[in-house]
Amino acid sequence: MTAARRRQPSRSFARSIVLGLLVAACGSTIDPIPSSAPTPTAPKMTAIPSSGPFGKTAYPTTGDAPCGQAAAPDPSHGAYAGNLKRISSTNARTVVFALCEPDVAFLSKIAAPAFSINDSGWLTSHIDPAATGPQAIVREVNSTGPYRLESWKPGAEVSLARDPAYWGAAAKNERLIVRWTADATQRTKELGDGTVDGIDAVDTASVAAMTDNVALTVLPRPGLNVVYLGFNNTVAPFSDERVRQALAIGLDRQAVIDTAFPPGTLLASHYTPCTIPHGCAGTRWYDNDPTLAKEMLSGAGFPNGFDTTIHYADAARPFLPDPARVATALGDALLSDLGIRATLVPEPEATYLADVAAGKTAGILILGQTATYPDVTSYVDARVGAGASAGLGKKFPDIVRALAAGATPDAAKRDAAYARANGLIRTHVPVIPIADVGSTAAFRADVAGALVSPLGLERFASMTPGDRRQLVWLTTAEPAGLYCADESDPVASLLCAQLMDTLYAYDPTSSGTVPSLAQRCDPNAASTVWTCTIRPGVLFDDGSVLDANDVVLSFAVQWDAAHPLHRGREGSFPTFLSSFGGFLNPSPAPGG
Repeated sequence: MTAARRRQPSRSFARSIVLGLLVAACGSTIDPIPSSAPTPTAPKMTAIPSSGPFGKTAYPTTGDAPCGQAAAPDPSHGAYAGNLKRISSTNARTVVFALCEPDVAFLSKIAAPAFSINDSGWLTSHIDPAATGPQAIVREVNSTGPYRLESWKPGAEVSLARDPAYWGAAAKNERLIVRWTADATQRTKELGDGTVDGIDAVDTASVAAMTDNVALTVLPRPGLNVVYLGFNNTVAPFSDERVRQALAIGLDRQAVIDTAFPPGTLLASHYTPCTIPHGCAGTRWYDNDPTLAKEMLSGAGFPNGFDTTIHYADAARPFLPDPARVATALGDALLSDLGIRATLVPEPEATYLADVAAGKTAGILILGQTATYPDVTSYVDARVGAGASAGLGKKFPDIVRALAAGATPDAAKRDAAYARANGLIRTHVPVIPIADVGSTAAFRADVAGALVSPLGLERFASMTPGDRRQLVWLTTAEPAGLYCADESDPVASLLCAQLMDTLYAYDPTSSGTVPSLAQRCDPNAASTVWTCTIRPGVLFDDGSVLDANDVVLSFAVQWDAAHPLHRGREGSFPTFLSSFGGFLNPSPAPGG
């Protein structure tokens, strides 16, 4: 696929044109980095040949992807399981995504930093199909965001400089320095000493002291990680809906949270966290009423409670930082509130999850979920919808129908559908939501505009660090790479969100989406075709102009496992796989 494009006369000349247009449009100037600041290092230039008028492209170049393919006609590849059918540019500012099946969560998916748009010339010059190791694109970035990559000192820091030619609002600080340490105590100390402006993942022991410190601002990050109880509802006593309802009403969930979860954890009002659009539509979960719950248990034949087991994975995870402590607190609450006697059964994570998915585990199951993308379909649909596993037993047809009705781009209809679904989940109790597990960040009190993102994608460009010219952020680990198409590392995603733009972006204070490199993306009536209009006049850092062919190639190299540019740090492209279901031309199945 060749991308016909127009090369700007020079990076500085191109940027002066854009700056002039911005000044004319906005009636104000964008401050350059003052002369007293260190001069940012100029990025490597990439030669892009001159070309004629815009040439439309499509992927696949001929025909469509084989949707619903039962077997691969080519034995060198596996069957296609993905949902993308075709991506095409109809002109320089229009790109069309055709899907095999409707996808109302399309905008939430493409807003992930993994789907940042790269310049076509940059992709072809910074990914070497013959290389066996990590590609140049892993450490070199041709940005469209409010910052550009200034330097990366391995083991120490990444430095980003403000881009005065950014198409959006200019960064309010001249430079962003991102450092890291796994030691939570060290992060707290550096914030207290004033050597950094903000830190992530404040440890539990420090939250209270920081909250009382007027020199600091403590910001809890709303939790998108869900902890819930599940049951195989085909096995007694949990095959009786009255028993499941009694647990839903009688378990003191707040007591479990207070005992076993870190600060910032919220009592779940619905299965889906409320920061997810449509997630908390409908009636809230039951208020705690152990007296009523005991009466219900008695009516179900258990006036003195019953014996059961509590199964859980013994590995700590973001949604379950101390699984043994949670299981103990849960067992204590069940005994004191309902007279239910539970034996704790810790299991190796891989064995536990495999057995649960296969429906082999009875008793009470402690489970958690981190959504693959911030849409309600990633939560309830995945657990109790038509495609859910057998782990929770039988599906409930009325819940499945309600969730299916939510597969519409109409916001009001989605809200009504999920309100019905949430009400039915409350009635049938296939799960009991316990907690939305978050985290905590902290800033120096004079950092104006300090906010945290539920997704961990803070917008540092909107923050002013007092009278200091640069903002220093201390996080937990060094990024693995900066080609986020091929990363699942949250620190890499955070940095990519500062440097690169996606067609849509996540609102920095929520998990909703807002237009970014696309001025708009509109679905057809069935949500099987999404047409995106590209923002005009956007420049990459090397002076290249964004066009629709850049979008086509940026997605194609992730989508097609046989594409020569399907390379990165490891070549796994995990976000694409989880969002769109499968690669084009995948490797054949083992033994196939």
